[in-house]
Amino acid sequence: MPVTLDPDAAAVFKAFQEAGRPPYETLTPQEAREFYLAGRPVTNPEPPELKSVAPLSIPAPHGSIPARVYTPKTPRLAGGLAPCLVFFHGGGWVIGDLDSHDVVCRKLADEGQLIVISVDYRLAPEHKFPAAVDDAIAATKWIADNAGKLGIDAERLSVGGDSAGGNLAAVVAIAARDGNGPAISGQVLIYPAIDFAMTHPSHAEPETSVLLTHTVIKWFRDHYLNGAADVHDWRASPARATTLIGLPPAYVLTAGADPLRDEGDEYARRLKQAGVAVTWRHFPGQFHGFFTMGKLLQQANVAASEIGAWLKALN
Repeated sequence: MPVTLDPDAAAVFKAFQEAGRPPYETLTPQEAREFYLAGRPVTNPEPPELKSVAPLSIPAPHGSIPARVYTPKTPRLAGGLAPCLVFFHGGGWVIGDLDSHDVVCRKLADEGQLIVISVDYRLAPEHKFPAAVDDAIAATKWIADNAGKLGIDAERLSVGGDSAGGNLAAVVAIAARDGNGPAISGQVLIYPAIDFAMTHPSHAEPETSVLLTHTVIKWFRDHYLNGAADVHDWRASPARATTLIGLPPAYVLTAGADPLRDEGDEYARRLKQAGVAVTWRHFPGQFHGFFTMGKLLQQANVAASEIGAWLKALN
């Protein structure tokens, strides 16, 4: 599929190329994490002012899961309780953390007038699949079980994330539907990774190998999965779930210059076919990763506002 980058996206891509940053696949995971975090101030927009941002420690079988609670100035209260979005950051299950997605979470809390809890799940290769899934499910369950103490309305609990985080949000929604988790009222899937088979055309088109290149996506996969058998496990590839019927309403965002474009589009179609209420938003001239770059890419701020509006309409 021909892809023409928006002028601002093309300028950002050119700047990244000229900066001469080493490809992540040539680095150790720790080096890649440091490079990823260092790039955030250059691309993140000014954060909105919130009522509070506070650390949270979520008990888990392996010890605890770090998290961060974002409370907006004017949450949409019902009976003194606010809706909540449990957010999982992107980064290929290898990089990214609470700080890399701090501004995104602030924006979503402000735009959606809800509490956002960002979850710092364990990363690969130190903790391979399904460690991230286990943490995402455990954190969501604990937040629901302790909703009242957190000022959260458990009836208005959504999950969301970008890229690898979108994958985790989709998996949490499926697990919860099947009884391994609380009732989920909505899922925000921002250019999600849906199928590790990686056989869709967008995984081979030269136009999609922008920032998230075809090479680095395999590097992420090989660090995260234990082997080829994991590809077929729906907890790694939510596209492999037996059925999508009964899942919560979904906002699915895809980008034109993205190896994950086609699997995200297909998942949105399949959710619709399964009777799920879907808002499917495609940004044809943007690349994978644009959502966190609101300082440089206005479409990122458009997307954040649209997601906020969707969350408000949801509950």
